[in-house]
Amino acid sequence: MKKEGVDIREPTGKLGVLIPGLGAVSTTFIAGVEAIMRKLCLPYGSLTQMGAIRLGKRTENRVPKVKDFVPLADLENLTFAGWDIFEDNGYVAAKKAGVLKESDLKSVRERLESIKPMKAVFDQRYVKKLSGNWVKKGKTKMDLAHQLMEDIQNFKDREKVDRMIMIWCASTEVFIRPEKVHQDLESFEKGLKNNHEAIPSSMIYAYAALMSSVPYANGAPNLTVDIPALMDLSKEKGVPIAGKDYKTGQTLMKTILAPGFKARLLGLRGWFSTNILGNRDGEVLDDPESFKTKEESKLSVLEYILQPKLYPDLYKDLYHKVRINYYPPRGDNKEGWDNIDIFGWMGYPMQIKVDFLCRDSILAAPIVLDLVLFLDLAERAGMKGVQEWLSFYFKSPMTAPGLYPEHDLFIQLMKLKNTLRHLRGEEPITHLGLEYYD
Repeated sequence: MKKEGVDIREPTGKLGVLIPGLGAVSTTFIAGVEAIMRKLCLPYGSLTQMGAIRLGKRTENRVPKVKDFVPLADLENLTFAGWDIFEDNGYVAAKKAGVLKESDLKSVRERLESIKPMKAVFDQRYVKKLSGNWVKKGKTKMDLAHQLMEDIQNFKDREKVDRMIMIWCASTEVFIRPEKVHQDLESFEKGLKNNHEAIPSSMIYAYAALMSSVPYANGAPNLTVDIPALMDLSKEKGVPIAGKDYKTGQTLMKTILAPGFKARLLGLRGWFSTNILGNRDGEVLDDPESFKTKEESKLSVLEYILQPKLYPDLYKDLYHKVRINYYPPRGDNKEGWDNIDIFGWMGYPMQIKVDFLCRDSILAAPIVLDLVLFLDLAERAGMKGVQEWLSFYFKSPMTAPGLYPEHDLFIQLMKLKNTLRHLRGEEPITHLGLEYYD
């Protein structure tokens, strides 16, 4: 039986997409959106554009497209802006990233060239392998935050946008543990004024977005909004936040395969993962401190899916190792190798080998699109704070304090679709199905 749904404002007017980091992922995303609007390609990989959602019983045959079921912003109403440490416009940045062919870039060149990055907030102490000269200057981190807020307001006025989303597509920062400065807004703002070293650039962007009432998504494993101070600020300002770390290549495969092993109660002795990639992300992760941030994100997946404390005979002795190697000739075409040692009936060993020759930015771009549209939907539906229902898109999903994250891709997808059903007053799907056999 259909219930009364949530009151959702219609997506009228323009939606501004603010992107820290005008590199491989963001230029691939923008170029793809422009190509889709020109009907040059289909939106492969995007749940908002190509996905369907079942409503009610299987016998009802109600399976609309997601974009026809919930009121999402039209692609034609998206407009883009970003910050970067290099002055290159979107077309030049895309050329240097080397993800897309010249023939694909040519069709959207004019649009990409019109996107000129604003000066970035950047401190090389947090991303040691990068340096650039298109960088803001300020006496304090609070000064820099106010400069970002001014950028946001200027973009809103210039482009006459009605709503905005900020989505992080910049680099992985060095590993930072939560400290006292992160625990409440008063301490955090004091830290901004005093240039506290535990407040990296990504937190300054997030603070500026939330203070401007702009929803924020964190596409890197950086701590950023996953701290009490900024979680509280997002609730105070009534805006949604989501993160962390886009789930693209090797970790995507882990969240597909590991639930299958657990469902069939197959044991795991070891899972060795290594990657080679040559893009800017690979260069950044060549620094041990930035790699530590990524490693923490990647390693947590199997622990939460397999639950070794509940299944000690199967998983308590699992050896899990992750390596990432910078290899410039490969560019954005990352290759991930996995050696998986499993065991089954009577303890007999078996092996699985996975060699995933993926394109990192091609997998990330539709995630960026979906997060932009779903966060805008959440904001118009009055949802605020952490949006756990968007865990489907992240390696290290944010949750309410004290709640463990759900990493199983299929449970994440069920949670996402049930949230959409809830918003529209439809019953959640449990797949129980006993009524068909009464």
